[in-house]
Amino acid sequence: MPTHHSNFRVPAIIVIPLLFGLAMRFVFGLNTVEAIYSVMGLSFLFLVPFGIGALTIYLSSKENAARRVYRIFMPWVPIVAFFLLTLLLGWEGWACWLMVLPLFLVAASLGGKVAARYKLKGEKKERIYVSLIALLPLVVSPAEQLIKKIPGQYRAYTYIDIHASKENIWRNVTRVGEITAKQDKGWFTRMLGFPRPIKAELNYEGVGAYRKAVFDKGLVFDETVTAYSHQRSMHFVIKADPYNIPSTTMDEHVVIGGKYFDVLTGAYELQPMANGYYRLHLYSYFKLTTSFNFYASWWASWIMKDIQNNILQVIRQRAESASPEHGI
Repeated sequence: MPTHHSNFRVPAIIVIPLLFGLAMRFVFGLNTVEAIYSVMGLSFLFLVPFGIGALTIYLSSKENAARRVYRIFMPWVPIVAFFLLTLLLGWEGWACWLMVLPLFLVAASLGGKVAARYKLKGEKKERIYVSLIALLPLVVSPAEQLIKKIPGQYRAYTYIDIHASKENIWRNVTRVGEITAKQDKGWFTRMLGFPRPIKAELNYEGVGAYRKAVFDKGLVFDETVTAYSHQRSMHFVIKADPYNIPSTTMDEHVVIGGKYFDVLTGAYELQPMANGYYRLHLYSYFKLTTSFNFYASWWASWIMKDIQNNILQVIRQRAESASPEHGI
């Protein structure tokens, strides 16, 4: 009998926490309860994996719970299973999962550590404590949603040094000819499945000009020039239209121009350097509207910097080669 019980316990410590996670994802993903439950909140992103970790260790033997490596890493097994299953079901996109996975793993390990403390102390109310931990997301989320999400604005700054004339550089700043897949070096955004830049067109050079930055997968940035100094600087406001992007292309939680992540303004500035070099600065300001901007801003900054560095390296290559076909 002990052997049979031990064999039953192994799948239980994975399946039950997994089912708990799926049930929570289903509830938090319902549009009808969006006002009190949202997957884009700390209640889901931290407390749900915390509960998964606690359940995993609660269902484990005391001998295993006593092992530090076990209580840290065993909760990762149902987390990874949850990760794969929600991807297969289409509940989450690859980009969104990759960003939240570190938070999920840390939270699951912390949940396992807390549950192990109760188990190893021989607490008689261990089941009650773990049940309360599992219910925490449902209790805390309504309170979290009452706290209005305060939009935060952030800056992504990149630059590149170019050995070319300011005429060649500026021509490629204002109008970027078609970028082939081979010229695209944005490995990070490509890995996340974000649209890659295709081209940018400016109707004229001056304040009030309209610049259209076209990305693949249907993403278009409509840019209006607000300040312009020829071959020195160009500032513009940005409007991304996410509704032109097919719903199957990008995860709604990370789509640029969506309700959580939006790009506001941008600027190019050209600075003369020594020995025929110019430094091209590229700034962008973006907005995040979540209850965990402190974490989301790291990822958003990396995404924006990768996009900007990708465009800057294309401009440098074209300006330095100065081939006629590189401009529009």
